[in-house]
Parts: sequence; structure tokens; C-alpha cells
Amino acid sequence: MTPNILSIAGSDPSGGAGIQADIKAISANGGYAMAALTALTIQNTQGVRGAQMIPPDFVAAQVAAVFDDIRVDAVKIGMLGSAEITAAVADTLAGRDVPIVLDPVMVAKGGDRLLAADAVAALRDRLLPLATILTPNLPEAADLLDAPQADSRDAMQDQARALLALGPRAVLLKGGHLAGGHSPDLLLTADGAEWLDSPRIATANTHGTGCTLSSALATQLARLGDPLAAARAAKAYIRAAIAGADGLDVGHGHGPVDHFHAWR
Repeated sequence: MTPNILSIAGSDPSGGAGIQADIKAISANGGYAMAALTALTIQNTQGVRGAQMIPPDFVAAQVAAVFDDIRVDAVKIGMLGSAEITAAVADTLAGRDVPIVLDPVMVAKGGDRLLAADAVAALRDRLLPLATILTPNLPEAADLLDAPQADSRDAMQDQARALLALGPRAVLLKGGHLAGGHSPDLLLTADGAEWLDSPRIATANTHGTGCTLSSALATQLARLGDPLAAARAAKAYIRAAIAGADGLDVGHGHGPVDHFHAWR
């Protein structure tokens, strides 16, 4: 049975990140993609120029409408933008028996902030306890913990443990910001830790990697049920999508990954 995956995130008109990347990644991983918009952004591969938040009650109504009619096998949460939208999403999802992959989108690839500073506490207090898997990168983990950014594998393990203590059932801490020739990700659950390691791919086309990975992970979690198996499948998918990125010709900045590399 094809899993139905709901993404709750912002729109990227250039197609490389946000809802557009989520729909592509969910589809490429064998899911049926659905979307509830939280924000309209003005951006391209060179950066974010502006954003218009969707009213919180409208965001909640989109989510509720999907659940009222359609079986939802997993939810992926991306850009929320404000404390009010974060609270509305948390209220709408509370009590629903559905796996949730939470990608705490805070800063865009070019450095533009996508989550208001006052919304970090709402994200930490309201949504982290609902998450099946939390998928921060190193700057996002530091922001959530109000701590310096991890600069080693040992520091990554410490921060993953601190994040797990905030309530998610698992943490996939992405180590792409570490120096060196490898990109190590750490999956931590109550049962233990597992490193998902791969050589770094030399490319500037990495726009939307976090959105893509978390959407693939949500789809694989719905398909496979096991966080480790899902994380391995999602990691293999994003690695191949990055490897194929230079085959696309999109923009003059950080270009997108190739979500449909397997079909080209």
C-alpha cells in the first residue's frame, strides 16, 4: 500500500527546498505527497528575499482537513516561521497516532533566518515531545540547546543525548557541518547510537538537502516502520541525489539536488 505523507512546511518558488522539495522526495521514495503550507517565501538559489507567513488558524485548518478525509501514514514538519504557527501545528497534531519527522528549519543555506528567535522555545517545548524523529543539523542543534555548535563526533553524541532528553523518540543529528572529508550523521534512540557515515561529495548544489532528507525519512519510516532502517534508506537516497546534482542546471547559487536521479 502506498503510504500517504503530509508535509507541513513553507514554499520555495525555485523548487529546491520547502514544500516543493518535500513533494519530490516523498514521491521519489514511493509515497503519496500531501502539503499544508506555513509560509510563502521569496527566494532562489542565491538566497531568501522575503517571507509571508500564513495565518496560524489557516495552517491548522489545512492540516485538520487532510486528517478529516485521508489516512495519514507519516507527517514531516519543516519551516514553521513563528511561535504562533508552531503552537497551532502542535495543537492540531497532539493526540494523533502518526509518526512525525521534525526538521527544525531555522536558517536557510545562505544564512537567512527562517524561524523567529522567539519561536525556538515554542518548537522546543511544544513539538519536540511529539516527534518520532528529530533531524537537526549542527547549527540547529546548537540553537535548540542554546549551546556552542558541535565540532567533533564526541560533541555530536553529547548534543544528541541532550536533544533526546527533550522528548523526541529518536534524533538524527546531521554532521555535514563538521570539517573533513566525511559527512557523518548520528541516529540516537533509547536503544543506542548508530553512525551513518559517507564520504563528502564535492558540489555547491546542496540547496534543500535537509528538506529532502527529512521527507525521504518520513516516507521510509511509514514504509519500513523501523527508524534505523528508514534512516539508512533516506541517507542512501540523499547521497545519490547530491551526487546527481551537478547534472542539473538550475540557478547561479546553491543549486538543488536531483530528487529524481534514479529516473535520469
